[in-house]
Amino acid sequence: MRRHFVIALVAPLMAGGCTLAKLESQTREYDASTVLVGRVETGAHADGPIVVGAYTRGGPQLRLAHQTRLHEHGGYELIVPRGEHVLFAFADRNGNGLFDEGEPAARHAGGRPVAAAGSGMIGGLDMVLGDGTTEVPRLEPAPRHSTQAGAPIDLDADRFSAARGRDGYWEPLDFFRSQGGNIHFVEPYDPSRTPVLFVHGAAGSPQDWRHQIAHLDRSRYQAWLYFYPSGAPVESMSHLLYWKLLNLQLRYRFERLQIVAHSMGGLVARRLLLDNGEQLPQVRRFVTLSTPWAGEVTAESGVRLSPAVVPSWHDMRPDGPFMRSLFDRRLPAHVDYSLLFGHRGAPGLWRPNNDGTVTLASQLRRAAQEEARTIFGYDEDHVSILVSPQVTAQLQGLLARDEATGAGGRLDVRLDYGTEPRVGIPLLVLRPLDPPGKSIAVAISAAEGGASVSALAPGPYEAGVLADGFLAQPPRQSVSIGTGGPSALSFRLRPQGSLNGYVGEDRARPAGALLAAHAAPRILGIRLHGPGVDRTLSPRRDMTLDDAYRELLDGRDLAWASAFTFQGLPEGEYELAIEAAGRPVHRSRHLVVPGRSGQVVPIVLAPER
Repeated sequence: MRRHFVIALVAPLMAGGCTLAKLESQTREYDASTVLVGRVETGAHADGPIVVGAYTRGGPQLRLAHQTRLHEHGGYELIVPRGEHVLFAFADRNGNGLFDEGEPAARHAGGRPVAAAGSGMIGGLDMVLGDGTTEVPRLEPAPRHSTQAGAPIDLDADRFSAARGRDGYWEPLDFFRSQGGNIHFVEPYDPSRTPVLFVHGAAGSPQDWRHQIAHLDRSRYQAWLYFYPSGAPVESMSHLLYWKLLNLQLRYRFERLQIVAHSMGGLVARRLLLDNGEQLPQVRRFVTLSTPWAGEVTAESGVRLSPAVVPSWHDMRPDGPFMRSLFDRRLPAHVDYSLLFGHRGAPGLWRPNNDGTVTLASQLRRAAQEEARTIFGYDEDHVSILVSPQVTAQLQGLLARDEATGAGGRLDVRLDYGTEPRVGIPLLVLRPLDPPGKSIAVAISAAEGGASVSALAPGPYEAGVLADGFLAQPPRQSVSIGTGGPSALSFRLRPQGSLNGYVGEDRARPAGALLAAHAAPRILGIRLHGPGVDRTLSPRRDMTLDDAYRELLDGRDLAWASAFTFQGLPEGEYELAIEAAGRPVHRSRHLVVPGRSGQVVPIVLAPER
C-alpha cells in the first residue's frame, strides 16, 4: 500500500462532496450488481482474441451492460446490473473490437436472457463460437487489453501503476468494468518452473512487487500477479481469484503453486484457501507480510461515521462477520503457512504498537500464530517490508523449501464428444480402492478433450466423469496408476438433458461472491414436471459425498441436503417446484436442452410464513 490504511479510512470524511458522491454511487451500484462467469470455446472456428459481452433492452434500444476481451478461448467475467441480459461472444479477427460479418460468434442459450438478481455470482454461462452465421450486436468497441487469466503484464504500463491501484480501492465498480480482476504473467508460462502468485493489499498494485520479482530466482520460479479492485468485498475477490486459478489449471495443469500476500491480500488468499483449498492441492506454501489478521479498528469508525463506505471496510471491522469467520476453520493440511510482520511504527495515545499502518496486535492475532509453521518479525514499516533485503532473503529461503518433486503417478484422460460442442468443466472422479479412501474430484477441460492429471498416489482406482449436460460411458472404469509411466482412460460423452442446482442461504451476497448452500432448508420435496416427465425427489440427508458421486455417475436423479439434480430429461420446458416446511412453494420454469448446461441460478426460498 502506498498510503496508510488509517489515512485511507478517514479521507472521505475530509473529502469534498464530489469525492463522497462518487464513492456513494460506486457502492450503491456495486451492491446492486451480479458477476456472470463462464467459458468461451472456439472449436475449429477461431483462434486468437475473443470479445464477450452482455446487453439488455432499454425500450427499442440495446444497451451494453459490460464487455471484455480475452486473448484466447477460456474463462470470462462480466459485471452487470439487476435485470435480464443477453450474453454474446465473437472472434475479433480484425482486432477492431466490434463484431463484423463473418466473424465466428455465439449467443448464450440461443439468445435467451440471463436474469441477474443484483447480487452474487451466476456461473456455467458457457458458449461455443459458431461458423460465422450467428450475428451479435455491434454496439461499441471492446477494450484493447485482455482480462483473461494469464494475460501478459508490462509493469511499467500505467494500467498497473500505484494510481490505478488506488482507483481500484475508491472506485471498485469502474475498475472491474475497465480492468477486470486478473492474474497476470510476467513472462510466458514455463512448465519447468514453479509459479509464485503475488497478491497486493488495499490500494495496492502489481508495482508493489517490483523488488521481490527482481530478486526472484527466475531459473526456478515464474511470477504471477493478482491485480484486483481492493475496495470490493474481500470474499468476492477471493472467489474471483479461485475462478482465475481454476481456469489456469485447466489451461496449463501446473503441479505446484506458492502464494505470497501483503497486507489485506493475505485476507483474500486465506479466504481462497479456506473455501477452495481442497480443490487446489497444488498450493504448497502460503506466506503473508503485514496482514491485519484481527482487522482494523478504524474500519469500524469508517463504516459508522463516513457518509460513503468502501465495501471492503465492512470486512475489515474487528467484530464484523468476515473477521469472526476468518479462523473458524484451519488451512488445508497440504498448505505450509509462514507469518512475516513488521514493527517499525510510532505508538501514541490513540494508536498502540504498529508498523505505521497495522497494529502488532492485529498482525499477531493468536489464531494466526497458532497456524503458522514459522513466524518472523522485522524492523520495517508497512511499506518498507516489501523491499527489505532481510525479508527478501527470508522469502527466498521459504520458497526454496518447497522445491522437492513429489513422487506420484499420472493419468491421461481423453473425452470423446463426437460431433457435439466441447464446453464446460467436467469433473474426473477418482475413488481409491486399495487402501480405500475418499474420492478425489479433479476439474478437466472439455475444450482440450481431457487432461493429464499428475501427482496421484499409486494404486488401483475406480474412475468416472461428471459433465453437465452429458452422460459419460462407461459410467465407471477401473484403472491402476503406477510410477513407471502414465495410465490412460477414455470416456464417450453422450448428450443428455439435465437440471441441477441448490437452495441457497436467505441473504444477499456481494457481487462476485458465491451464495452458500442453505445448511438446513427443511425441504419436503422437489418436483419436476415437463414433456412426458413427472418426478419427485426427497432429500437424503445422511448421504456422503462418495455416495452422491456414485449415484451421479450412474445418471440417477438425486437430492441431498439442499442440492438436487435431474438427469436423462427430454428436451423441453419444465416447471420446478420445491416444497419446504413453513415456506411458500417455490415455482420456476426452465428450458432443458441435451448437451447444454442444466445448472440453474441458486434458489432462495421465500421467507417463512
